[in-house]
Amino acid sequence: MPKNFVLPTALKAYEGFRDPHVHIKKFQSMMFFNGASEPILCRDFPTFLDGDALLWFSKLPAGLISSFEELGRSFIDYFGASRIYVHGSDYQSTIKQGQHESLKDYMTWFSKATMEILNLSPEVHLHTLKSGLHPGKFQETIAVTKMKTLAEFREKADGQMEIEEL
Repeated sequence: MPKNFVLPTALKAYEGFRDPHVHIKKFQSMMFFNGASEPILCRDFPTFLDGDALLWFSKLPAGLISSFEELGRSFIDYFGASRIYVHGSDYQSTIKQGQHESLKDYMTWFSKATMEILNLSPEVHLHTLKSGLHPGKFQETIAVTKMKTLAEFREKADGQMEIEEL
């Protein structure tokens, strides 16, 4: 190991239950940021594994892997089924604000759900966000205002959330 090399501590060990692609990308980013070379990537990768993933690594036959690219590919192939299901944009239309749910809770839930959706257009995002509001004064205000951007909606929603919290 190079004398000045510092092993990153912010990366959570992979146990076999998250998206392996994300783990590999985070690992590479953190290691390259600290000046790691190809051999260091291979040598330090198991330090960021735990549970089933560490068991998988320990069972790899010696000499089977000759590069980090091969190690990463083997890792992704083995744990590919562990990838979390990502919803499509049509999933958004199923998210509705509950009758007694606060706007803050709805916005939080909606935001978390939409983070998983790849290539979500802002127009669709805004439309489904407004469509999911339960009937009431705020929903009427939104319908009358005819907002065109998420920023405009968020500004109105922030004001409404302050009112609800009072």
